[in-house]
Amino acid sequence: MMGTALQALSQQEKLNFLLTNRIPRRALTRFMGWYSRIENRGLTKLSLAAWQAFTDLDLREAEQQSFGSLHACFTRRLKAGARPIEARKDIVISPCDAIVGECGEIGGSTIFQAKGFPYEIGDLIPDADLAAQFRNGRYITLRLKSSMYHRFHAPVDCTVEEIDYISGDTWNVNPIALKRIEKLYCRNERAVVRLSQLSTNGSLCMVPVAAILVASMKFHCLPETLNLQYKGSNRIRCHARYVKGDEMGYFQHGSTIILFATPNYSLSNGISPGATIRMGSALMIDHTTKSINQLNQDSTTSNTVI
Repeated sequence: MMGTALQALSQQEKLNFLLTNRIPRRALTRFMGWYSRIENRGLTKLSLAAWQAFTDLDLREAEQQSFGSLHACFTRRLKAGARPIEARKDIVISPCDAIVGECGEIGGSTIFQAKGFPYEIGDLIPDADLAAQFRNGRYITLRLKSSMYHRFHAPVDCTVEEIDYISGDTWNVNPIALKRIEKLYCRNERAVVRLSQLSTNGSLCMVPVAAILVASMKFHCLPETLNLQYKGSNRIRCHARYVKGDEMGYFQHGSTIILFATPNYSLSNGISPGATIRMGSALMIDHTTKSINQLNQDSTTSNTVI
């Protein structure tokens, strides 16, 4: 009863916005990064109890049920078989568990973070040639709540040769802030991940966006964590080959991934703002080699799991 009341209180827009944004965001984020790594099971248990009072945190699918630190819980793995992978070659899967935000067709180079709050692809992706590839294409915004599974995976078979890291602010990326702060995603810490040598046609690009409290992204193909303390090159060369569903990295708190696609892709059935999606589920369809109707009639399922 108390937990429900606290969750309802946290959804009050003005209070939520004040508590999560009108504060020293970077200082609090650094503090939370330090605090989350304290190895003390008693302190962690108390912290998780407080976290559960304000969110719908559910650890039943977690690989382990006891954690030595908040960081270990934030970055938890799931039990084997918890996320089946859609194996059809024409399907782009969701790279993460998420709530679907704004999505659909890109109007020229303009997309939306919320109704009435547009931004340009070039404001989010500094590489003009890369941004131009997605003109009149498709996009989908995937918001990971703090209580969700925080690891992200390859949406198709692909290669990553470079990650472009853009340092920035640490605004909350929840719907309340998105309706109040213009070009919010373009202000925050983020990484541009071009996916090449795809198993589908066209082009895809992932843009993970960090947020307040633990603004940190870890890519397994890079030796360093990308966060407020990172001082290295912004354009980081790497070479990583992924099979669809392979783990690419993780956030250390709730955040957002924006996926961009060329016009040959369409959103899968049921993908609309507010929908909940799990990693491995169908997100987009490449309709250049097979019609959408044929794909929707195809009832073949995959037994592949992470």
